[in-house]
Amino acid sequence: MTKILTIALAGACASMLTAGAAVAQQAPLGFFITSAPLDGGNLGGLAGADRHCQALAAAAGAGNRTWRAYLSTKGAGAVNARDRIGRGPWANARGVVIAANVAELHGTNNLTKQTALTEAGAMVNGRGDTPNEHDILTGTQTDGTAFSGDADRTCGNWTKNGEGSAMVGHHDRMGLNTEPPALSWNASHPSRGCDMPSLRATGGGGRFYCFAAD
Repeated sequence: MTKILTIALAGACASMLTAGAAVAQQAPLGFFITSAPLDGGNLGGLAGADRHCQALAAAAGAGNRTWRAYLSTKGAGAVNARDRIGRGPWANARGVVIAANVAELHGTNNLTKQTALTEAGAMVNGRGDTPNEHDILTGTQTDGTAFSGDADRTCGNWTKNGEGSAMVGHHDRMGLNTEPPALSWNASHPSRGCDMPSLRATGGGGRFYCFAAD
């Protein structure tokens, strides 16, 4: 009887350990691509973009975290996207870690079409899909820092939905060729304009990246 009880307890403990490991492996939501656009490149500035991230995260059950849009601004007081998003690690809606820290995010990360999901865990259309929406608004250089110079790369610091331009990245890491810009998740090319038709013309949908900064 004692032997049977010992075996039963051992089995129960093993089951609990397995369940605990499964829970531990399911990292909390810390990164997503916005499932819904705003007004072209007019996101209401950084504050409006952050509110959109927060609202979408809340709808997905992750509103208890502090969310920031991965966007840079330019000009006086320019803001670097990389400085807004916390220290990591960041996991998608399926618990898959896309980067452990800021350096990895801007180096060899785990961002692909299969991992760069919306807050609800949906895959975003990429090159070859209809419509293609792989252009993600960032306004940043490859290292996550703001642009200098006079050229607009931020749709007027995210307040324009007409003339202007924004730097975009390809979340699916695919482009017209295999050169580094075409494969970049955050700095592939400038958009043709800041209105939705112009963003769609090069394969975009007014989406941007959101990260949990806490």
